[in-house]
Amino acid sequence: MVRRDGLWIISGASIALASIPTAFILYYGFVVFHDSLGFSSTVLVSIGVTLLSSALASVLIFVVFTPLAYELSRHRHAVWESISDIPASIPHPIVGIAFLLIGSPLTPFGRFLESVGFGLFDSIQGLVLALSFIAMPIYVRSVQSMLASRNEDPENFAFSLGGSRLAVLYTLIVPGSARGILSSSLTAMSRAMSEFGSVAIIAYYILQYPFSGSQTASILIYNYYGYYGPGVAVSASALMILVSVGIIVLIRLVGLNTPSGKMGDNVD
Repeated sequence: MVRRDGLWIISGASIALASIPTAFILYYGFVVFHDSLGFSSTVLVSIGVTLLSSALASVLIFVVFTPLAYELSRHRHAVWESISDIPASIPHPIVGIAFLLIGSPLTPFGRFLESVGFGLFDSIQGLVLALSFIAMPIYVRSVQSMLASRNEDPENFAFSLGGSRLAVLYTLIVPGSARGILSSSLTAMSRAMSEFGSVAIIAYYILQYPFSGSQTASILIYNYYGYYGPGVAVSASALMILVSVGIIVLIRLVGLNTPSGKMGDNVD
């Protein structure tokens, strides 16, 4: 039973304040301005690029950083935790500059990447790597917290049978925590979708086929604001907000369908 006391009133007022910018964008984008250019195929393609690159980033994060999240959930590593938090604490244009340098012919590694056709500048791979770096802390912290609350008895039993930690992770823990991991992946994807600073440097345009000069939604909306003024930008922003809300609703549905309302599925 929800107690409608002073705390509830203040909390409701806080939510109302937090919803004002989104409500304004939706109202003015769909009702007041409703500019057709803001709903054009160019905008839809940019949203598609955003969704694709963010989804690929979340998959890459799952593959590369799930073992780290599990390790941090079971053992204290202050230095590792601090390093994994760095992307969340630095200005994101620095991330774009870092990947620009990594893929630059000024460095031996960059020359090697170019020699094998894996350039990072204005490419889908550069975009995905930057988004993965930015969204990684959210995924690691979320999965770390979820796994830390998980019952350890099943994995200890598996260890007693001679299973390695890596094997136990992928045969027992990941399947048993699938919903929680999916929710964390979607949250990381949602964060990647909103990225601007690093993308503006490393992948302002995506030049490869089939993208052919497409931009992410954040870059395109910024350009629309500069070229056409707020009307077109607000209409495109309203469309992007609907997509973002859809991802958020999906995250909530995954969380609600998790047994006992927790992020992970307990295996007893």
